[in-house]
Amino acid sequence: MNSTLKSLSLLVFATSVLSAQDASKSKSTVDAGLLDYAVTSGVSGNLNSVGSDTLNNLMTFWAEGFKAKYPNVNIQIEGKGSSTAPTALTSGSAQLGPMSREMKSSEVAGFSGKFGYKPTKIAVAIDALAVFVHKDNSVNGLSLAQVDSIFSSTRKRGGQAADTWGAVGAKGDLAGKTISVFGRNSASGTYGFFKEKALSNGDYKGSVKEQAGSSAVVQGVASDLSAVGYSGIGYKTSGVKALALAAKDGGSFVEANYENCLNGTYPLARYLYVYVNKSPNKDMDKLTSEFITYVVSKQGQEITVKDGYYPLPADAANESRISLKYYSAE
Repeated sequence: MNSTLKSLSLLVFATSVLSAQDASKSKSTVDAGLLDYAVTSGVSGNLNSVGSDTLNNLMTFWAEGFKAKYPNVNIQIEGKGSSTAPTALTSGSAQLGPMSREMKSSEVAGFSGKFGYKPTKIAVAIDALAVFVHKDNSVNGLSLAQVDSIFSSTRKRGGQAADTWGAVGAKGDLAGKTISVFGRNSASGTYGFFKEKALSNGDYKGSVKEQAGSSAVVQGVASDLSAVGYSGIGYKTSGVKALALAAKDGGSFVEANYENCLNGTYPLARYLYVYVNKSPNKDMDKLTSEFITYVVSKQGQEITVKDGYYPLPADAANESRISLKYYSAE
């Protein structure tokens, strides 16, 4: 599965009517087709997770839920950015590599060079990468060209430089205010995804205030009426609002919600992943396999919703389970 919005849309239309039914409900509704997690015997030991900050809270909550079922399991979570996951998996210092983007070809090559096969990519949740502004900001939507003009020095989408809110249509007192721009640092998968999808692989402005974590981005935006920043939807707080986005100037603004991620209209929708070391010729170790199986189960996806992200459709969850080759598909 690709991380692009198109792939999310294709998944929905190629599977079942579940998405059309469930996506129109509250985002708190998980797919009725998701399988319950069944506790099994012989699960104990240590798991290490190194990677995405976007997934850090989710990994922590999943770990807590899993440990409640298996008290003899210890799970360590480290979230310093997606770029740390491939190295940790390759070195063997982590069994779980959460990433908010797909691995780069160079990262896959580094892993394959050591093990002779590629790492296995597991879709674990859906995210609407959101452009956040202060809750009292009068702007409610931007085109991707305007987003590019705010964040990028190269403006590959063809817009003019936007240094004040008036340049993107704000009126009144806000119009003359300089836009304070927050973003992630280059270790972040979110940084790379936003650069590719929103900035058309252009360069960030030097004035972007790079933050080590998503929480810091949202906190910065919440404390400044003139600020804007990007982060996974799971980090949304009452102090900010997620702007609706239009793929093209003059196009319809699309809200960053579950339905629009599934139907292919929100332009910054993506899968969130956990990469694992899975030999193609044998089953995974039971501990890692059971943890991933829990994550993509009904119980695991209910945790996804509670943390503010969007749950996998049943077919996507089943594909994730099958890729482990520990369980056969029911």
